[in-house]
Formats: sequence, structure tokens, C-alpha cells
Amino acid sequence: MLGGTGEARALAAGLVARGVAVTSSLAGRVANPRLPVGEVRIGGFGGPDGLARWLTEHGTLAVVDATHPFAERIGASAAEAARTTGTPLLRLQRPGWRQGPGDDWHWVDTLDEAAALVDTLGDRIFLTSGRQGLSAFARCTRPWFLARCVDPPEPPLPPRLEVLLDRGPYTVEGETALLRDHRIDVLVTKDSGGDMTTAKLTAARRRGVPVVVVRRPPRPPAHTVADVGAALDWVWAILEP
Repeated sequence: MLGGTGEARALAAGLVARGVAVTSSLAGRVANPRLPVGEVRIGGFGGPDGLARWLTEHGTLAVVDATHPFAERIGASAAEAARTTGTPLLRLQRPGWRQGPGDDWHWVDTLDEAAALVDTLGDRIFLTSGRQGLSAFARCTRPWFLARCVDPPEPPLPPRLEVLLDRGPYTVEGETALLRDHRIDVLVTKDSGGDMTTAKLTAARRRGVPVVVVRRPPRPPAHTVADVGAALDWVWAILEP
């Protein structure tokens, strides 16, 4: 299991409950990650060849890529390693968010495009796109930024920046108060999907705050399901004699 997401933890729990031996691999980018049940390894594999060796050495019967929708590198490695070793691969990927009535969304393909756009939309920007992407906004000298991260970010950073260390899930009431208290007039997010952080989108709609949304990057073709139940069924079918 290539994981780190809530769906990965739920799937690991479901498989372990059925007596399936699961190893969950986490990238190690968060200092204190929420750990799934079962065996856990932390750190990279050294690219697709390293992952392929690991799969072979451990007699892996199936691979589930349940990583974040923006985890491009490990997703590509998983597809290549599964192909070269002949290991069945499933991608468990939550659906993206959908714009609704009252939303003022501005879609971009990259964080660099988001950084170029926010300067035209407002003065006080709420960044919820992850600490590793803050460097894209380092050249934005005019706006003030509030960046919410799980762990402290490293430079380069925007010159006018306040960091809020926090981890979801969040509530609509809490997100609405945060936007109000910090006088936020632009929200930046990636199209991560899921319910854990969707409250900020509802809060932005309520307060009439425009949202800059970074589209998901393309991923290699793979059999894909959108929920844990379907993933459980797929793995169980692979393991049936």
C-alpha cells in the first residue's frame, strides 16, 4: 500500500481485519504522520527500479496506490514497477471537488500559475496548498499570506507570511471564522478532494471569497476506484485462490 491518505488508512484497517498482510509505505514528509494498522515503512524506494526490487523481494501479490492525488513521482514509480514485475496495480483515488452554485473558482494547472493569479485577485491570501509548494509564492512581494501547514515550512518563502500549524479535519464554522478574523480575500488550494478539508470551500462560498484551485496532474493509466469498499473488493478478488 502506497499511502498516507485517510483512504489508505481505512483500506489497511479493512484488509488487516480480514487477515491480509499489509505493508503501508509512507513518504516521510510529515514529522508525525497518522500511522495505519499493519506493517509500516517510511521513506522512498529510489525510483521505480527500487520499488520493483522491493516488490519482488517481499513476494508482493498486489499494489494499491492510495497516495495523494498530487503525489506524481510515486504514482509514476508504482505504475512502472507494477508493469515490470507483473504485479496487479490498483489506484484508490478520491474524486475531485466540484464547483457549485455561488462558488467563485479560478482553475490553474500549477502553483506558479496560482502565484501569478493571486496578485490580481486580492491582498490577503490564504494558502492551503502544502508547505512544499510555498516557494512558488516567494516572489509575491505585495500580498500578505497566511499559510496553513502540518509542519513548519522551509525557505524560500513569501516575504509577508504568517504560518499556521494545524491539521484537519476542519469545520465550516472554524474555517469561516478564520477567513473573517484574518480578513482573507483569496483562498488557494489544490484539488485534493475528500471531506477532511472541504469546509474551507464552503466557508469561502459563504463569504464570497474567490478560490484559486490547482488542477490535479495527469497520472499513468491504471485501474482506478474511488472508494475504500471497491478497493477492498479488488484486493480480495486478487487474493482468492
